[in-house]
Amino acid sequence: MSQSLVDDPAEAAPGLEPPVEASRGPEPGRHAGVRRLLRFVVRRPGLLLSVAVLVLVVLASFRPGLFASQDPLRGVPSQNFRGPSGSHWFGTDELGRDVFSRVVHGAQLSLKATLIAVLVAFVVGGLLGVVAGFVGRWVDDVLMRFVDVLLAIPALFMSLALVTALGYGTVKVAVAVGIASVAAFARVARAEVLRVRQAVFVEASRASGARWYSVLGRHVLPNAAGPVIVLATLDFGSSILAVSALSFLGYGAPPPAPEWGTLISDGRNYLANAWWLTALPGLAIAATVLATNRIARALDGEWSRQR
Repeated sequence: MSQSLVDDPAEAAPGLEPPVEASRGPEPGRHAGVRRLLRFVVRRPGLLLSVAVLVLVVLASFRPGLFASQDPLRGVPSQNFRGPSGSHWFGTDELGRDVFSRVVHGAQLSLKATLIAVLVAFVVGGLLGVVAGFVGRWVDDVLMRFVDVLLAIPALFMSLALVTALGYGTVKVAVAVGIASVAAFARVARAEVLRVRQAVFVEASRASGARWYSVLGRHVLPNAAGPVIVLATLDFGSSILAVSALSFLGYGAPPPAPEWGTLISDGRNYLANAWWLTALPGLAIAATVLATNRIARALDGEWSRQR
């Protein structure tokens, strides 16, 4: 009788149902996480608008034909300096080219340069910070003194010096802007690695005999990556401004490439009679930067408090 109680508990207690399988558990958790994320976004109209703006800009950079059907390089001289209207949303420039089409196609060049800049800063700066924080000792001192030298130079001046040495072009401007942002990523990555390295679970992993690369890959990097990713989102907006500033000064892609900074530079000569040539591309830049900053602020503090 006792043996049957152990072997078949369902027979011994017919009123009790068998336990639910563990494989059914994650589904409600995933749905609850999605619902919580949607609730978080919908309750914040500013964040929802920022996400929508950023999605439209990304779509325009990959598929500009979805938003603008006109050729950004072909002008109609008889339609030059036309103000914003139903046929030309952002008006036309001095050569009769559609400014809205040039802004949409310019998103591809500007965002390409911005993504390269953020990637360079994230990889190089993150690598410096991880090595300095994880290895420590004299390696930390040497790398951090190098980072201090970078921090002592204003980012825009460093970008100008680097792009002058590298030459003109979208990719070279992006690399220059990325190198100028390396120091901030290195400091944040080092601080996070130092914080995680002193955690109890990291010490327990070391005490159990785990190799250093196992501790770094399984424990330190995943737990230190969050603030660095948030910094990358914030740096995305500042990189757009830096890339546009260098393009405004003439270091970007040569004309007639419709980079955002170049559009503003070309339109400044006609501010008296064609304000839209500068104001509307500048509004596109401002909207994109504000949207990325709002999303970064939500990721940095608001979402963490909700979880």
